[in-house]
Amino acid sequence: MSTSAQSLFRSAGEFAQDEGYALFPFRFGKVPGIDGHTLISSDAGEYVFLTDEQFDQLRTGVLSRSSVVYEDLLAKNIICEGRPETAMRLLAAKLRTKKAFIQNGQAFHIFVVTLRCDHSCSYCQVSRKTPDRTKFDMSSGTVQAAVDRMFETPAPAFTVEFQGGEPLLAFNRIQEVVETIERRRSTDCRPVIYTMTTTLHHATDEMLEFLARHEFQISTSLDGPAELHNANRPISTGDAYEQTIASIKRAREQLGHQRISALTTLTRRSLEYPEAIVDEYVRQGFQTVFLRPLSPYGFALRSERRIGYTMADFVTFYDKALAHILELNKKGVWIAEAYATILLTHILTPFSTGYVDLRSPAGAGLGTFVFNYDGGVYASDESRMLAAMGDETFRLGHVTDPYEQLMASDAIKIIRSSGQAEELPVCKDCVFLPYCGADPVHAYATQGDPIGDRSTSAFCARHMGLFRILFRYLHQGDPEVIRTFLAWVMRKPRAAVSHDWASPC
Repeated sequence: MSTSAQSLFRSAGEFAQDEGYALFPFRFGKVPGIDGHTLISSDAGEYVFLTDEQFDQLRTGVLSRSSVVYEDLLAKNIICEGRPETAMRLLAAKLRTKKAFIQNGQAFHIFVVTLRCDHSCSYCQVSRKTPDRTKFDMSSGTVQAAVDRMFETPAPAFTVEFQGGEPLLAFNRIQEVVETIERRRSTDCRPVIYTMTTTLHHATDEMLEFLARHEFQISTSLDGPAELHNANRPISTGDAYEQTIASIKRAREQLGHQRISALTTLTRRSLEYPEAIVDEYVRQGFQTVFLRPLSPYGFALRSERRIGYTMADFVTFYDKALAHILELNKKGVWIAEAYATILLTHILTPFSTGYVDLRSPAGAGLGTFVFNYDGGVYASDESRMLAAMGDETFRLGHVTDPYEQLMASDAIKIIRSSGQAEELPVCKDCVFLPYCGADPVHAYATQGDPIGDRSTSAFCARHMGLFRILFRYLHQGDPEVIRTFLAWVMRKPRAAVSHDWASPC
């Protein structure tokens, strides 16, 4: 063979099959209720259950190629054969897909247009003001400056959410924000999705027409049957539930059924009614229920002793509610649990939802800006709640500060140094890490430190509990349950999910 040919072609020996295999980085752990098995997850979030014997063989390098899980481990880049470069490039591509949200910058912008509200919810995080106190509305100057800051961010598209208080009490400011953004889009045409969190009680036909024209997504609150809702969300007339149901009906007529969603905030009393809460959502025609625990922020802390509960109690409630939801789906009733859908998307697909609380690096500040009514800019809505209690640790600055100055704030420095789950104690070794995230604001609010202690972390207890429930179902492999999970993730009817896809994972 000539010298030139030798430089072009490798020798046959270089292509010889290696007898062994190499391990790529992975995490592992036991899941309660799944005896005799170990859960393994790759950096990209692909997972496999191994028997204890298979796991012992894997770690000692003697797992047989004829093993039923060998090809699965190979395909999921948990092991590799021969030269590792190709497998490493494939794993890197999967990880880039999982972390694609990093490139989007601050794509989520919250405008707190007022603190005024006529509800007296026991779990409210905000220092609400009575409906007549208009000085707690966002000013026109703040609107203009906040929109300027939003367009300075590098996000390729925006989601703009309006909050309060009750944002409809400052509807003129909502209009001004939207109209200002739409004028800016004549020269900067990045897409915008508008959302609002509202009781809908104050929605007039004119308001609903405006919301429909701009294709708003509406999130309202429904805490369950009438007695529970009225106890959790009292108003002076004593008919919060009735007004909520009537308002939902009117909004659906003008905006369309699919643009109206609801969530429930769970008090201690709520935990007694896992099935009844779900059934209420079904009865009112919702296809999704968001079972949300109490938040440990702001003024909600004042009611914690009266309405609070342990995270273990919440996980027990959630387990019962999810079991009921799955049974309803088996019977042909479509109802999804919103947070399970988010977690399952992280588990069963190559993609991240971008959900702010489940990002690493953290979503607060790096993926979100909150523009308060008074011009303060915060890293997250929870950061704003802390500030209402006198702690401005996560205040980035003022709407008049340019983007570069906001990103150079001490708050952003704290988030960057403590918001990478892959570097946090305990988190970095957790088998659920690829599906979870870092939340330094929550850690700071509950433990006084943005890194926190996982052994006492409510955030960790909640997510560990939910992941264990979901992986228990995935391991059991009931085709009807898997079909339901895939339908939620794919946003398709269960009937459209193939039997092949719904085979045990």
